[in-house]
Amino acid sequence: MPGETWKNEIRKHFDAFRLIEKAQADTRESFTQFCEFIAEPAFESLQEEMKDHGVRVRFRQEKGLAIDFELSFPGSKTDNFHYRITLPKNAYELKPGLVLRGRKSKTAPLEEKAAEFMKGRSLSEIMKISKEELIRDILERYGEFTLAALTSPD
Repeated sequence: MPGETWKNEIRKHFDAFRLIEKAQADTRESFTQFCEFIAEPAFESLQEEMKDHGVRVRFRQEKGLAIDFELSFPGSKTDNFHYRITLPKNAYELKPGLVLRGRKSKTAPLEEKAAEFMKGRSLSEIMKISKEELIRDILERYGEFTLAALTSPD
């Protein structure tokens, strides 16, 4: 019946809306699991190792939004480098972002740049990375940042 068409359109609209909300909730849950089972164990392992080198490490999670890993300057409480994995607002698929922040010296302001998290990896591959792979990525980016800070003419 022609009069029923608009009612079907309304149903389709709200069905689509519910699907998006479910996908967003599933994505937040997947991100929380990623943080709990991959990121936190990696951060804890790095925390123990960095302690031996006089580097204080802190990490914190904003449930369903981000997890932040912070390294201090050796022998100091001043933060030096941040590795922050974020879930974009209203995400309906697990494609985390990465924000890197750091200071070139203890008195310099934090500089920030966005980067691709686990560049070139599919969504399913990201969920299957090991804590060792995440540690290697953190150390690679920390090393690049430190080298750039130490060799910068500024």
